[in-house]
Amino acid sequence: MNVQSGTYYWPTTFPDAPSYTVLEEDLSCDVLIIGGGSSGAQCAYYLADTNLDVAVIEKTTIGSGSTSSNTALLQYSGEKMFTDLINTFGSDYIERHLQLLKEAINEIEVASKNVTIDCEFSRRDTLYAASCAEDVESLKKEYEFLKQHNGELTFLSKEEIEAKYPFSREAAIYCYNDAEINPFRFTHALLEHAARKGIKIYEHTEMNGHHFDDKIGKMIVSTKNGHTIQARYVIFAAGYEGIEIKKEKKASFVSTYTVTTQPVEDLSQWYNRTLIWETARPYLYMRTTRDNRIIIGGLDDNTAYSEDRDSKLIHKKNQLIEEFNKMFPTIQVQPEYYLAAFYGGTVDGIPIIGKYEAYPNSYFLFAFGDNGMVYSQLLSKIIVEEIVKGKCPDLDLYLQDRPLLNKG
Repeated sequence: MNVQSGTYYWPTTFPDAPSYTVLEEDLSCDVLIIGGGSSGAQCAYYLADTNLDVAVIEKTTIGSGSTSSNTALLQYSGEKMFTDLINTFGSDYIERHLQLLKEAINEIEVASKNVTIDCEFSRRDTLYAASCAEDVESLKKEYEFLKQHNGELTFLSKEEIEAKYPFSREAAIYCYNDAEINPFRFTHALLEHAARKGIKIYEHTEMNGHHFDDKIGKMIVSTKNGHTIQARYVIFAAGYEGIEIKKEKKASFVSTYTVTTQPVEDLSQWYNRTLIWETARPYLYMRTTRDNRIIIGGLDDNTAYSEDRDSKLIHKKNQLIEEFNKMFPTIQVQPEYYLAAFYGGTVDGIPIIGKYEAYPNSYFLFAFGDNGMVYSQLLSKIIVEEIVKGKCPDLDLYLQDRPLLNKG
């Protein structure tokens, strides 16, 4: 899968990132993680404090896939409102999901403090704005639901938004204590932490076959350079490329676009450097970085063909800059990095842990959706808990055949 193309900002922030050797021998382990992006790193982080023998294989280099294009807004609210999710899954289900999302952001913060590499984690507030008057009522209902469940947020009127920002919107949810992070440094930090605790990590080691051996009760994974890995458990954490290994009918893909600007001298017009997104579909979102750049993303396109996606990159880049200029006319920006990428979601708005009969003792981590890094943290913890303890009560919420608790 041609996941993305363009130029990438995040790897430039860590030019001397750790590197790892190629697998040059056959291997046996308790847990094999396939994928060296953020999802694989988050699994490795949780497994690092167990007594299990763990290995990670990455077909290219650590963090070189979707991690390099991840804009890493860490929020518990997502594209599909919780009030809409309740219609599909029921209130108890979604209340637990909300709680786990909040915990996942806290877990990312804890992890960022446990590692030795600076991940550029910062708590940030979020402005979730109604793009038009018709969206105000649904946004108000979402606010009331979140407030009932201990959300740290306020509802802003049009006048209150205009008092804080140089643009106007009909209304907005102002959410306190979300966060942002550098996903590339975070992924390297977690894997460096795991390696120091004995987890084996291999780059340029691509899987090219797998099967379950009934006699020994293990998955056998072969690599392109001619070696085999026997594992009691396998976690497929290959991001969007995991769909090439196991098709998942609940997954859906569109194309998305991102611009990262040159550093900006004056951000004083940007109230609290909040994360910003909106109710419009396709939506626009933006954040700042440690070195005062601005990341602007969105304007998703329904195309699922990489050639079509990439042909629109320059036009979308210009559109993103124009949309930003409308909102912040006094902040002068120049694009420096811009990319086009596939963006995976799920048809029902909940991320997926895939467990399939054809893949015994295996887990597919599909943290698809606009809160991918938060989803990855949540799902990684659940998968590791089930491997270590034999059971995780929250697993059923995220299985690919999860029940629709509210069928009307």
